[in-house]
Amino acid sequence: MLRLLLERTPVKRLTRGVPVVALLSTFEVAMLAGAHFKRLDPRERRRLFALVAAVRRGPRALSESERSELAALVAKLEPRAFFGSAAGRLSPVPVPKRLLYGPRNSRARAVASGKRS
Repeated sequence: MLRLLLERTPVKRLTRGVPVVALLSTFEVAMLAGAHFKRLDPRERRRLFALVAAVRRGPRALSESERSELAALVAKLEPRAFFGSAAGRLSPVPVPKRLLYGPRNSRARAVASGKRS
């Protein structure tokens, strides 16, 4: 039945131009990003977006204290762990953990294994 639908209906025209693998990969990365953003509480998320919006106004738009606050919020998101988990999910071959998560005793590796410090 599915084969008939794909061969003889307008669905065939739609599926020809849709890169399914790219859509699934994008969705996978979006899910990972959502999980990392949930590490911030709503107040921190609002503050992060406000600081990022201020940075877009110009290179010197933030004071030193705001820059350190932005750095702390970004560190709480654990970007290395995010990129490591995204690369691990999207790579067709196993990627060495030292490339994804850094040295053995790093915070990113602890997060990847489920241990949080």
